[in-house]
Amino acid sequence: MKLCRYGLRGQEKPGLVDNDGTLRDLSGTLADLTVDAIAGLANIDAASLPAVEGTPRYGVPIKGIGKIVAIGLNYEDHAIESNLPIPTEPVMFMKALSSLTGPNDEVMIPKDSTHSDWEVELGVVIGKTARYVEEADALSYVAGYTVANDVSERFNQKQRGSQWSKGKGHDTFCPVGPWLVTPDEVGDPQDLDMFLDVNGDRMQTGNTRTMIFTVQQIIAYVSQYMTLYPGDLLITGTPPGVGEGKKPESIFLKAGDTMRLGIAKLGEQQQAVVEWRHLGDEVLG
Repeated sequence: MKLCRYGLRGQEKPGLVDNDGTLRDLSGTLADLTVDAIAGLANIDAASLPAVEGTPRYGVPIKGIGKIVAIGLNYEDHAIESNLPIPTEPVMFMKALSSLTGPNDEVMIPKDSTHSDWEVELGVVIGKTARYVEEADALSYVAGYTVANDVSERFNQKQRGSQWSKGKGHDTFCPVGPWLVTPDEVGDPQDLDMFLDVNGDRMQTGNTRTMIFTVQQIIAYVSQYMTLYPGDLLITGTPPGVGEGKKPESIFLKAGDTMRLGIAKLGEQQQAVVEWRHLGDEVLG
């Protein structure tokens, strides 16, 4: 199943995308789309659900994300282009929940930023509580997969001490969606093509088969260091082609740019890049 949340920010409704690509309304069945609600949809007749008219905004596809755990440098060529050692264990960092935003919402450049960058990544949503998970059982803990853009401010990430989260947690820096796709529809998570374009130019091309650490290994590893709860989001690293690694000179995002990215079977995102603005009490996710 392709499951989603759609509508104005803060007023999202649960939805389902059928085999013909039609968005259908689940609000008569569910109050909202959470991991716990997915099991109850196993036998639903998509054709019986009302079709949604027009082209509504997609929100973050699952409600109740408790934390975002990210894996850095998980593609060998990306580690090389970043001038960093190839990891012998997964590199873990956290992205702020306040960085969550819909897949096609605007991405804001932070104040005074000159080094904002893109990263297409496979997102993994946890389906049940995970502690000290065995690698062989790890995929049974997955509720679904999604597309994520791990937007990063490289100067803040690397030049302001050793804490990567400084460059990763800015508002709008984690677009997620458009859908949460259940594992039965995805199949092998280690055989998914991925891409990212900036202003129509292909920047990243990759496949999850070239990950250093697989989804199974990541879930098992992370669960040794923290409990993963239903709804937690893991983002699993990016293939080569980020702006920082471009030769002969790095390329970074600026207001007016457009990013388009996608992963096979999981859909596509597109974001306009804009200057920072004060959001007040607006909730992004």
